[in-house]
Amino acid sequence: MGRVLALDIGERRIGVAVSDAFGVLAQPLVVLSRQSLAKDVAQLAQLIREQEAQTVVVGLPVTLRGEQTQAAQQVQAFVARLREAVTVPVVLVDERLSTAEAERRLLEADLRRAERRQKVDAVAAALILERYLRQRESGTDGLAERTP
Repeated sequence: MGRVLALDIGERRIGVAVSDAFGVLAQPLVVLSRQSLAKDVAQLAQLIREQEAQTVVVGLPVTLRGEQTQAAQQVQAFVARLREAVTVPVVLVDERLSTAEAERRLLEADLRRAERRQKVDAVAAALILERYLRQRESGTDGLAERTP
């Protein structure tokens, strides 16, 4: 299976999570501050190499009805650039409610607001990764898009 890296791409930050070497467990890794498209892609390509990721999963923001938003179009444009920079498959996955769930979990952990703000994007990426790993395991990947 191999290691999987997950991204929660926001306007200001990119949450990153990584699976174990077996592609079973997900854990938050880091939150990157957005700079420019070129710098963000270069930084992620380096991280993908460092983590020896076999697949990259990117959360695609859609509405509760499954409709794409302007944010989804921005993520797709980002993914197109990322695919040019890496040799591993980059997969889009429905990320519905992942940030809200991450915020809820961090609240339950009784973290202060500043701590939650620093961690929420990486936790959201871990939730996206958990969803992808579960769907892959069950054979119902529910992916918005795949690459060879």
